[in-house]
Amino acid sequence: MKKAYFISDAHLGARYIKDKREHEGRLVRFLNSIKDDVSELYLLGDILDYWFEYRYVVPRGHIRFLSALASLADSGVKIYWFTGNHDVWLFDYLASEVGLTVIKGNTQLEIMGHHFLLSHGDDVGYQKLSYRITRTLFYNRFCQWLYASIHPRWTYPLASGLSQQNRITRNREVEERLKEVCAKRLEEFSNSYAATHPEVQHFVYGHVHLARHVELASGRTMTITGDWIDQFTYATFDGETVSLHKHEE
Repeated sequence: MKKAYFISDAHLGARYIKDKREHEGRLVRFLNSIKDDVSELYLLGDILDYWFEYRYVVPRGHIRFLSALASLADSGVKIYWFTGNHDVWLFDYLASEVGLTVIKGNTQLEIMGHHFLLSHGDDVGYQKLSYRITRTLFYNRFCQWLYASIHPRWTYPLASGLSQQNRITRNREVEERLKEVCAKRLEEFSNSYAATHPEVQHFVYGHVHLARHVELASGRTMTITGDWIDQFTYATFDGETVSLHKHEE
């Protein structure tokens, strides 16, 4: 029986990744390895470290990864891409060229007869006010129009540089504690949401860069998919059970 697959946070193209070709290649090899086993693929955000589609122009790169997605879509695999805080500016290019569905924000979906709540993870639970304001600006159509009016020779270095600076200035110990705090907040949100939406059986998130599977009350589950920078983890659903896995080569 075929499965649904969930991955997030590959951050393809990030400056801080030393070997970008190998980084992309590992994800492509994974996608090729599941082609006979996957019925639905859920990309839960931050798959690309930066992406902004202009009306007639899209960023260069990631051709092998996008080709692997197109091959899966052409074979009948349903692909859903949830925008994250890094690939927020996905519009209609990949939907029309690859044949996938772009989803912005947390969404309930029925997968193999079970109800899921899926989200990148940055739009549910507690978030700092400054982050909520920034996220609102990122999704505002007028702000997007203003940003698009700036030549990409300026916007791309700025965005990728900020991403790199944010990564390299993090304190590892503080970052690990923050991951645990974020995971706890997602668990609290999932329990609260389940109390008012009893039909939802499984919650799956990205964003936290932490691989975790938690049994919630009344048989519900919460899964955080980890990342494809250091962990190379993903989740699957076989019609009965959500489980976490690590891609080994």
